[in-house]
This record gives sequence, structure tokens and C-alpha cells, in this order.
Amino acid sequence: MIFDYNVVWENLPLYLGGVLVTLKLLLISLACGLAVAIPLGLMRVSKTRWINGLAWLYTYVIRGTPMLVQLFLIYYGLAQFAWVRDSFMWPYFSSATFCACLAFAINTSAYSAEILAGSLKATPHGEIEAAKAMGMSRLQLYRRILLPSALRRALPQYSNEVIMMLHTTSLASIVTLIDITGAARTVNSQYYLPFEAYITAGLFYLALTFILVRLFKLAEHRWLAYMAPRKG
Repeated sequence: MIFDYNVVWENLPLYLGGVLVTLKLLLISLACGLAVAIPLGLMRVSKTRWINGLAWLYTYVIRGTPMLVQLFLIYYGLAQFAWVRDSFMWPYFSSATFCACLAFAINTSAYSAEILAGSLKATPHGEIEAAKAMGMSRLQLYRRILLPSALRRALPQYSNEVIMMLHTTSLASIVTLIDITGAARTVNSQYYLPFEAYITAGLFYLALTFILVRLFKLAEHRWLAYMAPRKG
């Protein structure tokens, strides 16, 4: 079997365009998802039962259903309701990009909330006592101590979530978006060369994964250096 490099080279602009679409989906989804995950994470560690319960129910439902089902419900399912089609939101819900970003953001918000909640619960009690001893209010405690500390400790787990979301964006091709996987599907449909088409897509995902891993390693080295064991 001979790998046809000419097909890959001729369609390189299509793949590069797919990379840009993939990064756009990833960055928007992560930003929106994290914005939702922070209050959800705080709710998950609340001692008020109904507040904790609402956040638990949200994360349980989202994490307990497949990402593809969620994407189909948003992109295809909402269109069946006349009140949605007649509302001011229809131009957004008729957009594949908006629906994909919304579905991905909802999905990652649930996983990120649980990661953040776990980090909040693992906060050393000494940090909390020191903040109280300095007279910090509850709001100041969360803003200056708990959230920054929890976000730093959550970096290793959150990096895995980011990598998973990068791979999850490949589902966007199912709703007509030409991301990296969409580019591979287009090449395969034109040339009937699935090996060349999908190997190339895999290499692009591999390169993006490598870059993200390196960026998170740098972030961990900067913000988690104080947690590293000291050399004698």
C-alpha cells in the first residue's frame, strides 16, 4: 500500500481551515464551560442541601448522557418546537457553530465543576484557618484563598478535560462543520482514500494534543512549584 502524499498536500488548506474551526470550538467551549463550572463547583461544596442538590443533578445528568446525544438534542431536537423557531434565539439555534459550542460548553462545565469541587474539598484546613485568623470575610476567603488555590491544584485534572474536549470537537463534523474530522471526511468522500484522510487528521490532533500538554506542563511548573517536594 502506497501513501498518497499528493492528496494530502493538495488538501492541506482544507485541513488547516479545519484546525482553525477546531480551535475556535475548543476555546469558546472551554471559556464558557469554565465560567459556568466555577459557580457550579461552589454550589457542589455548599452545605445547603438544595443548592448542592441542584448542582449535583446538573452534573449527574450531563455526565451520565453521551455527548453526541446532547449535541443532537440541541441542534436537531430544539428545531421541532415552533416557539423556538419563532423566537429571537432561532438565528442562533439554526447555526451549527452556536449549537456545537453550546453543547460542548454544557458538557465540559459539568466535568470541570466536579474537578473544581474536588479541589475545593481538598484545600488544606490550615489555609482556611489562617484566612479566618486574618479576619477575612467568607467572600474574601473564597476570592483570595479557596478559588485561586483550588484552580491551581485542579490544573493536572483539568488538562485531561481539555484534551478530552479537543477530541470531542470531532463530533462537530456530524452537524456539518468542517473541522479537522470534517476535512478528513470531505477528502475521503472525494478521493475514497480513508487511510490518507484520517491518518492526516490524526496527526493534526496529535500535534494539537502535544502543544496543549506542553502548555499545561508550563502552567503547572509555574503555579504548582510550591507543591513540589523540596530537595534535601
